[in-house]
Amino acid sequence: MSTLRKIIIDGIEVEVDPSLTLIQACEQAGIEVPRFCYHERLSIAGNCRMCLVEVVGGPPKPTASCAMQIKDLRPGPNGEPSVIKTNSPMVKKAREGVMEFLLINHPLDCPICDQGGECDLQDQAMAYGGSVSRFREVKRTSDNLNLGPLVKTEMTRCISCTRCVRFTTEVAGITQMGQTGRGADSEITSYLDMTLDSNLQGNIIDLCPVGALTSKPYAFTARPWELVKTESIDVMDALGSNIRIDAKGREVKRIVPRNHDGVNEEWLSDKGRFIWDGLRRQRLDTPYIREAGKLRKASWSEALTAAAAAMTGKKVLGLIGDLCSTEAAYSLKTLIEAQGGSVECRTDGARLPIGNRSAYVGNVAIQDIDDAKEIILIGTDPRTEAPVLNARIRKAWAKGAVVRLIGPAVDLTYDYDHVGTDRAALAGLKAGKDAIVILGQGAISEADGDAVIANAMSLSGRMLMLHTAASRVGAMDVGAVTNGGLIAALEGVQVIYNMGADEVEIAPRSEGGPIVIYQGSHGDRGASRADIILPGAAYTEEHGLFVNTEGRPQLAFRATFAPGEAKENWAILRALSAELGATLPWDSLGGLRQSMLAKHPHLGDIDHLADNGWTVPERRDMGKASFRLALGDYYFTNPIARASVVMPECSAQAKGRKSPAVAAE
Repeated sequence: MSTLRKIIIDGIEVEVDPSLTLIQACEQAGIEVPRFCYHERLSIAGNCRMCLVEVVGGPPKPTASCAMQIKDLRPGPNGEPSVIKTNSPMVKKAREGVMEFLLINHPLDCPICDQGGECDLQDQAMAYGGSVSRFREVKRTSDNLNLGPLVKTEMTRCISCTRCVRFTTEVAGITQMGQTGRGADSEITSYLDMTLDSNLQGNIIDLCPVGALTSKPYAFTARPWELVKTESIDVMDALGSNIRIDAKGREVKRIVPRNHDGVNEEWLSDKGRFIWDGLRRQRLDTPYIREAGKLRKASWSEALTAAAAAMTGKKVLGLIGDLCSTEAAYSLKTLIEAQGGSVECRTDGARLPIGNRSAYVGNVAIQDIDDAKEIILIGTDPRTEAPVLNARIRKAWAKGAVVRLIGPAVDLTYDYDHVGTDRAALAGLKAGKDAIVILGQGAISEADGDAVIANAMSLSGRMLMLHTAASRVGAMDVGAVTNGGLIAALEGVQVIYNMGADEVEIAPRSEGGPIVIYQGSHGDRGASRADIILPGAAYTEEHGLFVNTEGRPQLAFRATFAPGEAKENWAILRALSAELGATLPWDSLGGLRQSMLAKHPHLGDIDHLADNGWTVPERRDMGKASFRLALGDYYFTNPIARASVVMPECSAQAKGRKSPAVAAE
């Protein structure tokens, strides 16, 4: 372990690790150094020169602080600590010169640029820009790139910081972007005019320090100072990425990531980032009742009375969809079980064991993947099921981790050892005791799913269950499960209370199917089968608790209000319980949470991981079938995605990219 070394930065003496760069040492001392190309999660490029500092006793010229390490500094004549100055006349003049060069070819687009108000170049120009320009030549221009339906390009604004190139290559693991040419002819481009083949491409919008890369769906819709910003949690997958929802009035205008080193670092999947246009399309904003085969609008009183009448004295099954909060799952469980019914959250048929949290969550933190030496993927495609998690696996692979895959061969953006596709490959696999096993939902959705879990847990003492539904772990935690699973629970059911479970096929009434009461936010598959529709809030429109795939409880906060007469999900269930004559014992979200935490106290430990223990189920023989993947089309996995305009464009582009090229006659 390195011993700390003393240095003096702007008169402040600090002790830092010698392996740090000067810019990192300045940050530890609380001194801000401007930068454009440097980013702590990317490799060092050292090409913008905005982070110049003066090293006393060093070269008689400024030094790029991102490219020099503390261990490279020379001590004073008598062994005194090295001295660094970040605000000396030399530094100020050097930065002003760099800024003048950067602005030579930069267009005056600020009034119409979407980066305005949150542009690093604007901020630094205020500090180091000159009042006049000495440039008298014709400004250079560049052709814009077509990177697809998500990222809008204005390449004349580009300052060649190469952040986008380094991110796509190092983190996303694709090679479509690069820099060509030399000198005045150099430019960032995509090779052969290719679009970006990644579910993480939206992150280059955040990384770009100027307005060269902006959000295409968000373009010209709002200014940053017009937006109300709300911290929340992404529910498009089970990773629980931390996000910020920016709303203007009653509409969500964009979604951007928040930094959380233990979960998503500062990245966000494209679906989580660009899903927001689906929040205002195909919305359910009033109750409906089906009469003579057709839905008609109804009042809340009429709809709740009809729902209560349909449930009374019947065998009722509650289904919990993929986007429901833990409070909503707990409320539905309490309501339905009071009527003698049961509730099931494993709507995809996953054979997740009841009560054994180490088997349906695991005992590995997402952050542990960074230092893993061996990673075993079973029946999963993390690039599709959790793109940000896949970037972590790629980071571990880049540091030397060995990755093995059992299941269909897919492009994961990194090399792996394809052990096999079926259960026999799992049965014959040997793993190191510290190997991290990541088990996908596709591997445990067959009849032998519980045996697959037992065999996977027996490989090593470390496992992470990779869920695909944001609601699943929280619903499992509150016991929203039946003993026999989904298929057994559907037998003999007379009424199904469907809370946002749009991926479940329910027999039509004409074939003797049950009465369906649907509570959800979008007019999707579930609503089309429903006999009674109760409009609920989407995840951006109510406060809620979500437990991610590693078992971490996190809070999502309301950013906007539900449209029309739609109501928060817990409030609908509370009102329905009154109609049933079994009023739930709370009349506020706070009261609901108190009741839930009294029975499940670990859910109150926000942003912390509980100790799940390690209980390996009894091993038994697995089947012989090959493993399958849990998801089909990444862009159509839930009602909000299917309501979006952007997601179908992305899906069509992805399919077109995979279709074989046809030669001209």
